[in-house]
Amino acid sequence: MSYTIAEAAKKSGISAYTLRYYDKEGLFPFLERTYSGTRKFKESDFEWLAVIACLKDTGMPVKGIRNYIDLCLKGDKTLKERLNLFIEQKKSAEAYMEKLKKHLDKIDHKIDYYITAINADTEKVHKKNLFRMTKEKYLK
Repeated sequence: MSYTIAEAAKKSGISAYTLRYYDKEGLFPFLERTYSGTRKFKESDFEWLAVIACLKDTGMPVKGIRNYIDLCLKGDKTLKERLNLFIEQKKSAEAYMEKLKKHLDKIDHKIDYYITAINADTEKVHKKNLFRMTKEKYLK
C-alpha cells in the first residue's frame, strides 16, 4: 500500500509542507515516485519518518539528519559512526532536558508566587518576605 503526501502527513503527524521540505533536503532518498513525480510513501517509510522526527525534535539540524541518512545508505561500515551519532544526540537531548528542568522550576516558583499573592490579595506579601529574608541574612 502506498500513501500520498497528504495521507503520509496525516499518518505521521508531520505536515505535508515539512515532508516536502525534508524531501527537498534529501532526507528521503528511498522515497518512490510515480511516473508524474508524485511522492509515494510506503509503510516502511514511516519508521524513517519516526527516526527523522525524533532527531529533529531532540534538536538535530536537518544537515545532521542528512548526514545520518547518508551513513545509513553506506551500510554496515558506518555502524560505529551511527552509534556515536546517537550517543552524542542523547547527550545533547539530556543537556537540553536539564535546561528545561531549570526553566520548569522557575515557572513553578512563579506559579507559587502568584498563588500566594492572589490569596493575600496583594504582591506586597512577597516584599515583606523579601525584607525579612534580607534582614535575617544581615543579622547573622
